[in-house]
Amino acid sequence: MARTTHTVTNQAPPLVQYDVFTADRALVEAVERHLDPEVMQEGLAELSALGRTTGSAQVQEWAAQANSFPPRLRTHDRYGHRIDEVDFHPAWHRLLGKGVGAGLTAAWDRPGGHVRRAAAFVVWTQAEAGNGCPLSMTHAAVPALRTDPALAAEWEPRLASRVYDRGLRPAHRKAGVLFGMGMTEKQGGSDVRANTTAARRLAEDGAYELTGHKWFCSAPMSDGFLVLAQAPDGLTCFLVPRVLEDGSRNVFLIQRLKDKLGNRSNASAEVEFDGTWARRVGEEGRGVRTIIGMVAATRLDCVLGSAGLMRQAVAQAVHHCTHREAFGGKLADKPLMRNVLADLAVESEAATTLALRLAAAYDDGGEQERALLRIAVPAAKYWVTKRCAPLVVEAAECLGGNGYVEESGLPRLVRESPLNSVWEGAGNVQALDVLRALTREPACLDAYLREVGKARGADHRLDAAIRELLTDLADLQGAQARARRLTERLALVLQGSLLVRFAPPEVADAFCASRLGSDAGLAFGTLPHTLDLASVVDRARPVD
Repeated sequence: MARTTHTVTNQAPPLVQYDVFTADRALVEAVERHLDPEVMQEGLAELSALGRTTGSAQVQEWAAQANSFPPRLRTHDRYGHRIDEVDFHPAWHRLLGKGVGAGLTAAWDRPGGHVRRAAAFVVWTQAEAGNGCPLSMTHAAVPALRTDPALAAEWEPRLASRVYDRGLRPAHRKAGVLFGMGMTEKQGGSDVRANTTAARRLAEDGAYELTGHKWFCSAPMSDGFLVLAQAPDGLTCFLVPRVLEDGSRNVFLIQRLKDKLGNRSNASAEVEFDGTWARRVGEEGRGVRTIIGMVAATRLDCVLGSAGLMRQAVAQAVHHCTHREAFGGKLADKPLMRNVLADLAVESEAATTLALRLAAAYDDGGEQERALLRIAVPAAKYWVTKRCAPLVVEAAECLGGNGYVEESGLPRLVRESPLNSVWEGAGNVQALDVLRALTREPACLDAYLREVGKARGADHRLDAAIRELLTDLADLQGAQARARRLTERLALVLQGSLLVRFAPPEVADAFCASRLGSDAGLAFGTLPHTLDLASVVDRARPVD
């Protein structure tokens, strides 16, 4: 008699065919809070459309394909000509086309453009994080280019285009372009003043010839790159076009692609310059000052990208535990698992709320908001990106063995989770940048204290944390050795102040008790049991 040996029960359905944006209550509320009413309806409609695309089965399949078939370098063609091209799976191009079409490279001149783009970046990262690199670089190149009005007028419309025009051709013959960046070298890493790449002036005004290398060149398939090199008057920023105006290839020798832990769909390269044509951006000797606007914008994207990874990990964990039964009931209803899920959800919401507040500061553009960004961006970049990896690992554990299997999608999130902490300056670089702002730019601390001061009196744990922070800031003796601790406290107090003002009471209460108070352990899932954790988990649920 035939027997059934493979009946599938008690498995969570796939989290697919849903609106990633509208399912994220914290993100929707942040957009509604920061977006002007005249563009609200249009912005929410755009983000919802992107959310449905992101959650679709088709895009999820493309994401899996782009990571299963990573880029491949072709240095020469069949005849022996040097071509230095990178081949990608078609899924990569489809994803990148969707990202460009969604306006992820066009924020600087749109009403509410930074908030709208920031929310879109959080959403789109949840589909596939690798293509966020060229999207981020292209968006972030604008501040550097604007130091040269002629260059900005030439290149900015191409960068802001919503057309993904692949293939290596002169930029003036393309409907849209992408940018990459090359700053670090073998001998220096984050110490870019140790760069040895040399720039020699040519007879043509503003033109130079570069000789040297870049140890990490992001998105080497791009149409242009901002790089740093040593000119006669010091470290200078340059624009290196991939293809020259006459259609000939610029000297851009891709030595190899990095074999990375994560971010495998995206290409990162070692490149060499040997008589490479470049155009100066900004003044000679002021390269760091010129490119710092690009660095700040990409650092904010690190925060946004980590917030997106965290949200997707929490969504997957809550979804799984809502459907999975064990020990006589749904996992999400078990007190201990509910504590874990609520703790993850609080961390995710704090990251999202902070990231969107910083995007709103870009849209405002006022002097005080610029001062706030100067200290809050590196602090947020330090803290949010560092919280990403442990959160994603804990979320994967919520799925048990299923979370360790590639088909669940969680291993890809785990591999991706440390990247944003390393990219654009690792933790020590961010902490030292915060310390530099504190000691050299008093307006930054003033803007920060004004921001967190808006929540004073609303929660005694937040008030106590602000007092402790002021005590720490009053004496910066030996500050470098404790720069990480100081940066962490700055980020936590800012997150707490925002949640107290804007999040539901149960979320703010959990954050203040565990992150600012002392009522929590060191691992996720150690929130005080007396809190309203069920409401926190319900708020994080991606679908009903």
